[in-house]
Amino acid sequence: MSVKKKPLVVVTRKLPDSIETRMRELFDARLNLDDTPLTPEQIADAVRSADILVPTVTDEITEELLKQPDCKLKLIANFGNGVDNIDVAAAHARGITVTNTPKVLTEDTADMTMALILAVPRRLIEGASILTEGKNWPGWSPTWMLGHRIGGKRLGIIGMGRIGQAVARRARAFGLQIHYHNRRPVAPRIADELGATYWESLDQMLARMDIISVNCPHTPATFHLVSARRLKLIRKDAYIVNTARGEVIDEETLIKLIETGEIGGAGLDVYEHEPAINPKLVRLAKAGKVALLPHMGSATIEGRVEMGEKVIINIRTFLDNHKPPDRVLPSML
Repeated sequence: MSVKKKPLVVVTRKLPDSIETRMRELFDARLNLDDTPLTPEQIADAVRSADILVPTVTDEITEELLKQPDCKLKLIANFGNGVDNIDVAAAHARGITVTNTPKVLTEDTADMTMALILAVPRRLIEGASILTEGKNWPGWSPTWMLGHRIGGKRLGIIGMGRIGQAVARRARAFGLQIHYHNRRPVAPRIADELGATYWESLDQMLARMDIISVNCPHTPATFHLVSARRLKLIRKDAYIVNTARGEVIDEETLIKLIETGEIGGAGLDVYEHEPAINPKLVRLAKAGKVALLPHMGSATIEGRVEMGEKVIINIRTFLDNHKPPDRVLPSML
């Protein structure tokens, strides 16, 4: 009796050991054990050779790649919630199913967002560097390293999805007043629970907030949603935090406004051209004007394992000729 051939699954980055072990058991898995990002040529080869591709946010799966005449992909099982790295419409047009890993990173990302909301006004990273970088600390003083109180301030959340709501719950516990802008208001019961005020006009909200948190996905509609014009609406003593996608903010204008004192500061975990970081941001960080993190908002062991488990479930469901639970359609974006 012939043994059914396992599908070839190409995984573009190193995943948790338990996930890679399970993938080897279930599939003909081609892993990336040294975690070196694949070149465009290597991704093109994977598209031509694999039945299933497991990319991450760092891999651009373009229409050009998917239009290769010898493309044999049947499923793109993205290891990540956002799918802005994939041309979903092009995949759908070629009959390639796309899935993602939603709902597992909400709490981790919200935790990191809240950490930055606290770190920037209270100058936590700047203060810590005094002790770790050989600077002179003269001891406690009534007027040294003064930041700003968090309680009672107005927090404006851009994007009130799962992560935005989780941020709001944390922020409310710290005494912040919750405001938000979204494509549509959240359900009344959620608004009541969070004590949240809805702003249909993003411009009007930005002009009135003490702290702004970006928690919306990156789509063509949200590219530079926080544009140069809108950044200039933000108050001089306000702060902006971004743990979503760097492309949502006009980064160059943000830098200029912080440099000139027209925005109080920023806490950033994502960047417009990452992994490249604008040297001006680094200088601002050294001057204590911004807090910078290396895209680690969702970086927990538990989160990464749950993401991998979702990828495996989506693949197995697809191979069983059923609709994967986390299928992404162009109409959803």
